[in-house]
Amino acid sequence: MKLNSIQPAAGSKTARKRVGRGIGSGLGKTAGRGHKGQHSRSGGYRKVGFEGGQMPLQRRLPKRGFRSLNRGDRAEITLGMLESVAVNGLVDIEILLAHRLVRGTPDRIKVIATGKIESAITVRGLEVSAGARTAIEAAGGKVEA
Repeated sequence: MKLNSIQPAAGSKTARKRVGRGIGSGLGKTAGRGHKGQHSRSGGYRKVGFEGGQMPLQRRLPKRGFRSLNRGDRAEITLGMLESVAVNGLVDIEILLAHRLVRGTPDRIKVIATGKIESAITVRGLEVSAGARTAIEAAGGKVEA
């Protein structure tokens, strides 16, 4: 096989339709748009979601839920994750960002009590749940503000 002998698979490449180029092309005169009507005219088509005057689906379905604009972005870290990324027994925001456990810049980072922790770890500058705090202190670690 040589580079100059490579060809695409049969039928994978088709010539584009050149509409409005005479009756011999098969797409002349009305250019494949049919006769009259909204779709035949330029700029004439219906809105996305329009159902011919029937109540659209997005208006038929009930509204659900609420998302507060003041909520902010929160990342959660488990106890098991802490132990795997601790550097010299310390875990802080920079270490979590370096290990890509936290993406972007969340407003809050909270340690939750999921998983086990065996070694003494110092957690600095993170929010910690009550259960996670007891687990960290039981393992000989400490939580700093």
